Amino acid sequence: MEQGHLVSEALFPKGAAIVFGGTGGLGAASARELARSGSDLALCYRSRKEQAETLAEEFRAFGRTVTIHAADATDADSIAAARDAAQAAHGRIHTLVWAAGPLVEQLHLSRTPAEHWKHAIDVEVHGFFAATQALIPHFREQGGGSFVHLGSAGHLRWPDRDGLSVAPKAANEALIKGLAREEGRYGIRANSVLVGVIDSGMFHDLLAKGAFDERWIAATKSALAIKRWGAPEEIGYAVSFLASNRALYVTGQQIAVAGGFGI
Repeated sequence: MEQGHLVSEALFPKGAAIVFGGTGGLGAASARELARSGSDLALCYRSRKEQAETLAEEFRAFGRTVTIHAADATDADSIAAARDAAQAAHGRIHTLVWAAGPLVEQLHLSRTPAEHWKHAIDVEVHGFFAATQALIPHFREQGGGSFVHLGSAGHLRWPDRDGLSVAPKAANEALIKGLAREEGRYGIRANSVLVGVIDSGMFHDLLAKGAFDERWIAATKSALAIKRWGAPEEIGYAVSFLASNRALYVTGQQIAVAGGFGI
């Protein structure tokens, strides 16, 4: 087969992308771009059913089939049930987007309570692992699939007080490499988007709580090559690319959408 025919005319495989954390700022932005680019969606939420329904209606306006499913990242059975419902509704799941995560309290490691640490690991690491376990058999049966994980640009340069996000996500980055290596023979890809400071969602929540003062804002912007915060849709663009047929030969990789943080 000639190189130019390796990628089909359709931007995405048949089926839907399942988005865990789909009502969060970055999860919703990722889902929006997937729908805008031509993918059907299974949108997962933990408690914000009304918001999930509103988003689903918005995304259907792009001509896509969109379903919503309750899922608790700390409950493997709940994740498996969401998978089953999404598969029944769409026939095939072509991509899992992991955007689930708790509000990250900004604490130095020395002052991080053990219960905060355990909760972060339970949601971020155990949750993502359970989701991959739930989808691998389906991906193998379908001849392939894609994992797209929303990670942290803190892997490029340690951001003080953000350990509850960066450390758990680092475990997931190792898991991404393992999935890419072990599952590539089945046509399964795994990649990560390293998220910088994005003007949306959790960043707004933490600003409202007073977690970031003017000194922090000035110091963080000084560490950026592009002197602005990122836009949520810029995360969506990277997620959409990694989920698409344009990235069929991309696996085990990180795309930092972080304005050059860490350079």
